[in-house]
Amino acid sequence: MPGLEDLYREIILDHYRNPRNRGELETPPAISADGHNPLCGDEITLYVLVEDGVVSEIKTNGQGCSISQSSASMMTQAIKGRTLAEAEALIHHFKHMMSIEDHHHDEPGDAPALGDLEALQGVVKFPVRIKCAVLAWNTLSQALESA
Repeated sequence: MPGLEDLYREIILDHYRNPRNRGELETPPAISADGHNPLCGDEITLYVLVEDGVVSEIKTNGQGCSISQSSASMMTQAIKGRTLAEAEALIHHFKHMMSIEDHHHDEPGDAPALGDLEALQGVVKFPVRIKCAVLAWNTLSQALESA
């Protein structure tokens, strides 16, 4: 279905041109983590504010290719307002979609909806770009470990 690929491309470019949740949060109370993909020079800094076990605020900063930056933008939208457990589930679900992680057996069928993030599915066809798409997610994992 060629129309779908065009739609996906539009979504990715929209997030690249108009990134959501761009900026910084004061640390502390927010925690921050840096991600770097030397292959393409992608850089991401995430600021995550966790209150009562919920990601109440998340901001992203950095530079890089359209895939890494739009993935970060979409991720912030998907994660904001989620509990830490939901955020972890989303990270695993996204990595599974990117074919780099097996699906967890303890979540049959209740995987969270990815919304715009599904636009990044096409990246799987270009293995060298998977790292770009997953950079923000690995950075989020890092940040949540210290939450």
